[in-house]
Amino acid sequence: MKVGLFFGTYNPVHVGHLIIANHLAEHSDLEQIWFVVTPQSPHKKKKKLLDNHQRLEMVFRATKNYPKLVPSSIEFNMPQPNFTIHTLAYIEEKHPDYKFSLIMGEDNLISLPKWKNSEVIKESYPIYVYPRKTANSAASLTNNSKKITRVDAPIVEVSSTFIRQQIKEGKNVKPLLPLKVWEYIDEMNFYK
Repeated sequence: MKVGLFFGTYNPVHVGHLIIANHLAEHSDLEQIWFVVTPQSPHKKKKKLLDNHQRLEMVFRATKNYPKLVPSSIEFNMPQPNFTIHTLAYIEEKHPDYKFSLIMGEDNLISLPKWKNSEVIKESYPIYVYPRKTANSAASLTNNSKKITRVDAPIVEVSSTFIRQQIKEGKNVKPLLPLKVWEYIDEMNFYK
């Protein structure tokens, strides 16, 4: 089975994540997209994150009606912070019959050289890159590698940071979130 790994803190998961993941599930050779909920990104501060299981619950609720989109807690029992290269080794050991690819935005591809063992990642795993509005173009990076595929997915400029800020300010963000995620956030009074 070909699986795309869509890493993120998902704090919270929003419609942009679903649009990109569903586009890849329907318009690429990937058979499933795993939303890998990251307990702690090496590039983000932990204090702003909801509990791991609360974020996993939001991903579960968001993907429930999409059989090709699968929530994953695979990083929850790994040493923190999570480095992608370690997760890839671990996930391959757990699922030796699967072929794994990475899914990332153009902005992450630009910062990929700063990742731990980035050359090994680029040489060993296919990478599907979706467009983002960025000041720098990743076109030269995608042109130089046979393993990197630019995906003609819709450009969705919604961020979890923006959503959290809007909730804190008392704004209505319901259209930016899957309904079940919005209901959970509202019920639990998250981000206020």
